[in-house]
Amino acid sequence: MIRKFEPKDTTRVMTIWTKGNFKAHNFIEKDYWLENFNKVKNEYLFEAETYVYTERNEIKGFISLLGDGHISALFVSEDSKRRGIGRQLINHCKQINDKLTLTVYEKNINALLFYVAMGFKNQKIKINKNTGEKEYEMKWSTLSST
Repeated sequence: MIRKFEPKDTTRVMTIWTKGNFKAHNFIEKDYWLENFNKVKNEYLFEAETYVYTERNEIKGFISLLGDGHISALFVSEDSKRRGIGRQLINHCKQINDKLTLTVYEKNINALLFYVAMGFKNQKIKINKNTGEKEYEMKWSTLSST
C-alpha cells in the first residue's frame, strides 16, 4: 500500500535512506551522507511530498518529490528490492504528475537502468558540486516528444 508520509515514519524512512545511500553510492564517502542526515531528517522530509510503501504496516520504501515533480529520493529497503516496490512508487507519482524529473549518479548503474526502464530520458550531464561526481538529469513526461 502507498500512503503519504507521516512524522511517525521518520525513523524507519531515515534508516532506509542511510543504508540505501551507503550501498547505492559507495563511491561517495559515508561522512557525506552522515553530515546531511539531520538536515534530511528535520527539514527535507517535511518540505517534500513523500510517499511510503508499506506491507503489513512496515515501511519497505519511499519516494520524495520536491518542487514541480522533481524526485529527490527513491529508496527501497535492501530486503525488499527487486519486488516492484520502486516501480509502484514511480507509477504512483506518474499518476499525479504530468512530468517527473530527477538526477542520478552515473556510477549508480542499477538506478540509472531502472529509470531508463521506467521511461526517463537523459536531458543533461553535469558534475554534482557537493560530491564532484558525474550525474544525469533525467525527465519523464506524459508527452512522448519530451
